[in-house]
Amino acid sequence: MFKSMKSTFTTVAMTITAAWLLPMAAQASPTCTKEPASKWLSEAAMKQKVSELGYHDIRVFKITKSGCYEIYGFNKDGRKAEVYFNPVDGAVVQANVD
Repeated sequence: MFKSMKSTFTTVAMTITAAWLLPMAAQASPTCTKEPASKWLSEAAMKQKVSELGYHDIRVFKITKSGCYEIYGFNKDGRKAEVYFNPVDGAVVQANVD
């Protein structure tokens, strides 16, 4: 009986831990570059590139702690988009589209 209780406790503890960690993993932004900011495209140049890539109605344009330019807006198909860009060359690193 003791082994069964220990196994149940372990399973419950692992489930709670996973449920606690999952939202943190989902919210973490990718690492886009480790290059110094002096090598990054300016915000104006990046905003121009974002526009040329077809993103519009940008509601948020920010720099992440992990070295990305991040936007919230709409893609060329009119779908909501959260996109992370490499600030050195403007390449899309990750795009989440609804």
